Amino acid sequence: MAYLFTSESVSEGHPDKVADQISDALIDNFLAFDPESKVACETLVTTGQVILAGEVKSDTYLDVQKIARDVINKIGYTKSEYMFDGNSCGVFSSIHEQSSDINRGVNRAEGEEQGAGDQGMMFGYATNETENYMPLALDLSHRILIELAAIRRENSEIPYLRPDAKSQVTVEYSDENKPNRIDTIVISTQHDDFDEDETMLAKIKSDLLTILMPRVIAKLSQNIQKLFNDDITYHINPAGKFVIGGPHADTGLTGRKIIVDTYGGKGAHGGGSFSGKDPSKVDRSAAYAARHIAKNMVAAEVCEEILVQVSYAIGVAKPTSINVNTYGTSKVNKTDSEISVIVDNIFDMRPAVIEKRLKLRNPIYLETASYGHMGRTPEVKTLTFISANGKEITREVETFTWEKLDYVDTLKDAFGL
Repeated sequence: MAYLFTSESVSEGHPDKVADQISDALIDNFLAFDPESKVACETLVTTGQVILAGEVKSDTYLDVQKIARDVINKIGYTKSEYMFDGNSCGVFSSIHEQSSDINRGVNRAEGEEQGAGDQGMMFGYATNETENYMPLALDLSHRILIELAAIRRENSEIPYLRPDAKSQVTVEYSDENKPNRIDTIVISTQHDDFDEDETMLAKIKSDLLTILMPRVIAKLSQNIQKLFNDDITYHINPAGKFVIGGPHADTGLTGRKIIVDTYGGKGAHGGGSFSGKDPSKVDRSAAYAARHIAKNMVAAEVCEEILVQVSYAIGVAKPTSINVNTYGTSKVNKTDSEISVIVDNIFDMRPAVIEKRLKLRNPIYLETASYGHMGRTPEVKTLTFISANGKEITREVETFTWEKLDYVDTLKDAFGL
């Protein structure tokens, strides 16, 4: 019997994502000027206020207030009527030096024997149901909001859009766990005020169905386009008027959208936030490495779906465990435990080795902080940063390295494919 599965996404203007982006902008600036920086930075945003707190060990000094304001303005909170804008909000910093106990645990060994920045378990997931090996419901949820933000910035076809938005997609699956059709789509978008609420709501629904959704669908592969039909249930701003939004309507915190950041509820999550953490924190780096393994395993056709778990003890380099679950979709004559051993032999999961393999000590994190850390396209970019004393530095970086399919041939050889 067919079943339904749902995932959601939130826009870059959602208050929790505003907080994530500020935290990751700080990470990028610290790493740009001091690649060995150790940072754990949390952000809280509310009406007219930004509060920064956390621990840092770095040789550079940043104008954290300016960095926060620049992020807020770039998102689109630039008007006083939003009750939160980058030029006028207060920015309070309570960032202090990293605990010497934590630093000693991580750095007590040299080079590749660097200890993990914390204990915990991390997961990576991949499925062959989409071209980017992501769960379909989450991938579509992200795509809807990415396109909505593009329309907002164009400020032409739908000129009344504001930065805060959410989406949700429900997919019907067959007994064979294959997507059958799109069942339900929910979109809530913040908007300018109108004179008449009913007229406003009708206009928003019409615009999103006739302008936004055709643009989203046109960019999908043919096999995914076929899942859309006239029977989809749409809920457009189902709560009604949505003028008051962003941090004025809802306090935002770093790390409160970790399911949106990963797999939309598919697979599993270890519970740790990514944003605001430098790559010595395995919550971030090992989760990326686990995704890298999972994606390459599915691309190599070892299996159709996979969940990879890795765990650590703080201050210890070697993982305490590596586990693989192929959900019965393995195409090789091996048990999941045997597959786990082969994966462990191919991928060195010590934190320092992960940092090097995936080039994680680069300023690449602001871009990860909205529309998902996984399923993105790797790119080489040139970025410019300006320090508190006016020093300018340009860095060429490679983004989303954990999405590269650079181990497919190695895995095919290892599994005799």
